[in-house]
Amino acid sequence: MQKTETPCDNLVVGRNAVTELLKSDRSVDKILVQSGLHEGPINIILGLAADKGVPIVYCDRHKLDGLADGLPHQGVAAYAAETDYCSVEDILSYAASKGQKPFVVICDSVEDPHNLGAIIRTAECAGVHGVIIPKRRGVSVTSTVAKASAGALFHVKVAKVSNLASAVETLKQNGVWVWALEADGECYYNSDFDCGCALILGGEGAGVSELLRKKADFTVSIPMFGKINSLNVSAAGAIMMFEAAKQKNKKG
Repeated sequence: MQKTETPCDNLVVGRNAVTELLKSDRSVDKILVQSGLHEGPINIILGLAADKGVPIVYCDRHKLDGLADGLPHQGVAAYAAETDYCSVEDILSYAASKGQKPFVVICDSVEDPHNLGAIIRTAECAGVHGVIIPKRRGVSVTSTVAKASAGALFHVKVAKVSNLASAVETLKQNGVWVWALEADGECYYNSDFDCGCALILGGEGAGVSELLRKKADFTVSIPMFGKINSLNVSAAGAIMMFEAAKQKNKKG
């Protein structure tokens, strides 16, 4: 009897996500390509897969539709090895290897995979060295996260820890200052982020937990000028990350 493939968390779908996966160091088990597709982006994926010796399996669109479980696959999917989570120390070592001050994002109880994917995408674009997520009370890295990150997941270190408070302590012991983003804090653009810094982004409902707020060195907020008093966590995170990136990369 032929083995039936089913959706799983290590299935990466979409042309950008699969391309970035193949460009990364992460292991890839095989590539699934919709039969009859020979467009430029597909040919690039086929070339990258061939260079890495990754098997290519052609299948019909209905099979990809079922595996993608509603995600837009654009005619291609890949079975990747399970996510290689790193440690907080790995993130610090990575920053040191680049001769840079650590730049870290901490996701406290972010439950929407699209939000986590968007945060990881922004983190990669802003030069963040690593993202820390909890083992519980938050979404793990899934195929939806990978898709939402547009492939950035495969270029960003992600640490999955059992205790965020302990992770914060480890960062502080290594000279990293910690900011919690909450509605009642000081205005964020008055902060000096040109240092080892970590930004705590709270979950969609309760925000940053009271324990992590107490652990943080500073609490900051983004001024609101409309009738809605808060931003989506991924949008707020983007503003914070790029303010820190601007300060860290200022010239002169």
